[in-house]
Amino acid sequence: MAETLANELLKVLVKKLTDEAFKRVARAHGIYNELKELKKTLSRIQDLLQDASQKEVTHKSVKEWLNALQHLAYDIDDVLDDVATEAMRRELTLQQEPAASTSMVRKLIPSCCTNFSLTHRLSPKLDSINRDLENLEKRKTDLGLLKIDEKPKYTSRRNETSLPDGSSVIGREVEKEKLLNKLLGDDGSSKENFSIVPIVGMGGVGKTTLARILYNHTKVQSHFELHVWICVSDDFDVFKISKTMFQDVSNENKNFENLNQLHMALTNQLKNKRFLLVLDDVWHENENDWENLVRPFHSCAPGSRIIMTTRKEELLKNLHFGHLDSLKSLSHEDALSLFALHALGVENFNSHTTLKPHGEGIVKKCAGLPLALKAIGRLLGTRTNVEDWEDVLNSEIWNLENSDKIVPALRLSYHDLSADLKQLFAYCSLFPKDYLFDKEELVLLWMAEGFLSPSNATKSPERLGQEYFEILLSRSFFQHAPNDESLFIMHDLMNDLAMLVAEEFFLRFDNHMKIGTDDLAKYRHMSFSREKYVGYHKFEAFKGAKSLRTLLAVSIDVDQIWGNFFLSSKILVDLLPSLTLLRVLSLSRFRITEVPEFIGGLKHLRYLNLSRTRIKALPENIGNLYNLQTLIVFGCKSLTKLPESFSKLKKLLHFDTRDTPLLEKLPLGIGELGSLQTLTRIIIEGDDGFAINELKGLTNLHGKVSLEGLHKVQSAKHAREANLSLKKITGLKLQWVDVFDGSRMDTHEEEVLNELKPNSHTLKTLSVVSYGGTQISNWVGDCSFHELVNVSIRGCKRCTSLPPFGLLPSLKRLQIQGMDEVKIIGLELTGNDVNAFRSLEVLIFQDMSVWEGWSTINEGSAAVFTCLKELSIISCPKLINVSLQALPSLKVLKIDRCGDGVLRSLVQGLHIRCGEEL
Repeated sequence: MAETLANELLKVLVKKLTDEAFKRVARAHGIYNELKELKKTLSRIQDLLQDASQKEVTHKSVKEWLNALQHLAYDIDDVLDDVATEAMRRELTLQQEPAASTSMVRKLIPSCCTNFSLTHRLSPKLDSINRDLENLEKRKTDLGLLKIDEKPKYTSRRNETSLPDGSSVIGREVEKEKLLNKLLGDDGSSKENFSIVPIVGMGGVGKTTLARILYNHTKVQSHFELHVWICVSDDFDVFKISKTMFQDVSNENKNFENLNQLHMALTNQLKNKRFLLVLDDVWHENENDWENLVRPFHSCAPGSRIIMTTRKEELLKNLHFGHLDSLKSLSHEDALSLFALHALGVENFNSHTTLKPHGEGIVKKCAGLPLALKAIGRLLGTRTNVEDWEDVLNSEIWNLENSDKIVPALRLSYHDLSADLKQLFAYCSLFPKDYLFDKEELVLLWMAEGFLSPSNATKSPERLGQEYFEILLSRSFFQHAPNDESLFIMHDLMNDLAMLVAEEFFLRFDNHMKIGTDDLAKYRHMSFSREKYVGYHKFEAFKGAKSLRTLLAVSIDVDQIWGNFFLSSKILVDLLPSLTLLRVLSLSRFRITEVPEFIGGLKHLRYLNLSRTRIKALPENIGNLYNLQTLIVFGCKSLTKLPESFSKLKKLLHFDTRDTPLLEKLPLGIGELGSLQTLTRIIIEGDDGFAINELKGLTNLHGKVSLEGLHKVQSAKHAREANLSLKKITGLKLQWVDVFDGSRMDTHEEEVLNELKPNSHTLKTLSVVSYGGTQISNWVGDCSFHELVNVSIRGCKRCTSLPPFGLLPSLKRLQIQGMDEVKIIGLELTGNDVNAFRSLEVLIFQDMSVWEGWSTINEGSAAVFTCLKELSIISCPKLINVSLQALPSLKVLKIDRCGDGVLRSLVQGLHIRCGEEL
């Protein structure tokens, strides 16, 4: 592991030391000669790393040598970052000073004096580092390290992830059919309305995969009214599991004072409904806790089921299960087929007979575990020569110690990764088991740590990070989350592997861990579990962690979007100021009301996450964070002010201000930050504030954007200059003020909306709020928006008609709300196209005060809604005429506060079950 970290960081360091601009800075600070010697030594040591990577597996002394090298590499990087940051500070200062005063200062103060402080501080460090580095190089003879050519790594792979989950499941047909019968059949043996369907087996045998196949099965989806998936793992907290289930079945995020109150609410949600609950990876054996958890389930409809995956048979015996059918390892034949599928893309070796003997040997070593078979199969996915298969089969890693905990096949798959990928995987050891990874967020963290350094100048670090993530996903280091395809998880055994390879550089500081000050001094990256109260005594020893680069607050639970978490102010005041080398700091979701001034002194900081805290402002010296790339204040509902120094953040790439209702203006000069890629909330102001045409300078803007205060746009020309069509925006919210008075001009707002057409190739979600025109621009329903899946039109009180939304080919969700002038919805919605709305799944009409009739659907065009699953018509008091002939996919029909006869006319002729929601 150490070799990989050192190798990657050494590449970055040599690249920095070779840069001509950096050389000029080094000369200015009088440390060029020291850095020149450093580069020579680093280059010689780099030549030894390929040999060291092969010997570290079995030679403890080589591993220790690599660890020492990695620590030195970190120290060198810190020094170089010091130099580069000082250069940025000086350049920015000179830019902001008036020319006359700058000239005078330069005459009065010699350049040698302005550089003295930094030079005086860094020269001793460099001397010490050079000595240590030379001593390491001298040890190469004793360790037997030689210069050898590096074996190329195979990182260009076919798209393994294109295989559907079900297609790569082999040898489980009998188990699947048996479990399906248990889920869908009548369990006469159960005294309760619900029963448990257990899936028990060892780690990596495929329990979660089988549960996912059952959960997503079409018969299962249609059989149960409610579906919930919860990853449990080590922390079996009845309140938290119940709260997660309530949120999933109700789509509400309520706070409950106690478990009884929560269970009463959950009971009401489950009453007389047949539900399916998956409790994945259960370890807890306390029978009383189980009885507390299932108390609300007694109100459900008969036939409800709980799928429980666990490694612990004892747990199920405590719940009075008698005979248990454990999920066994795959047979040799099935294992060979699964391995061939992932290694060769086919389920046998008929066309690769020379590889079959080696394949059989590898399969035998994988012991029939699907996770291991997939990992090694994908490792070999681009190699069809016998030598590569022999290398895998004969690797010494199969015989390493701790094979009972870390499956050797997984360790071998890790060892085969390129150095940069090993580094990224090790970083994931900072996150607890069952953590839900957001790919975008993880890439931003990798970038802030300096792990993403593209060799191609045209490729951004973010793009490189996305590609690396996809490689790790294709190699089974990540998996799609069972209940949300947009998020990812890491198998427990992969998490164990990450912890093993992280060694002395990454520390996941768990709640009950005790560690001394001396031990902490070596760690560079640390995370800690967010809990209700985080006291100072727990972290007092971290005053010794002077080299710490990362401090991340993470959730120990599946998803902690709710709850109050308190952080001792003494940690903020006494501890954090001593961690001067921090590059990543996340204090998300703590009830912090103030950001300490010392934050502005963390000059190495790249990533600062203060989301969902209670801060009211950011300190003015935040502008001193010249290296800051990512700033997140999402969900800071008390935030009212941003510092004027914001314009100094020239390296800022991502600024997330979503859900900050009290923030009413952007700082001056933010439109000049040309590097900005993410600016989630843009507030248009009057003459002295942010104008919409300032967006023309933000050419790299992409992702989700909310444009607020559009009633203050002074001219359509300014809107045109924003150049939204040239930006890769995926989510766009266009919002005017919701006060409709005589000062608003319909034609002006219509002209502005016409000019705000976004990029039709990238837009996925669109929301138009409180627009004051009578007609919505034609581009809103233009069929060229082929990626658009979600449209919401709300509070546009003067509009008299709707665009042809039915022509949007990928539209899945459409919400029309608060359209007070729309009386009749006619064929303009579908453009008279019988194939309109071919993808629509959710349709919502709400608060339509004068809407009387709907002629969009008639006998000739009823087929356009063949995919519609949910239809809601709420608060439409004058609506009396709706005629639907067929909605074959409809599952939910909600009618509330509408005209007499609407429900009758809707239900007539529809083959649907009318439940409580009608």
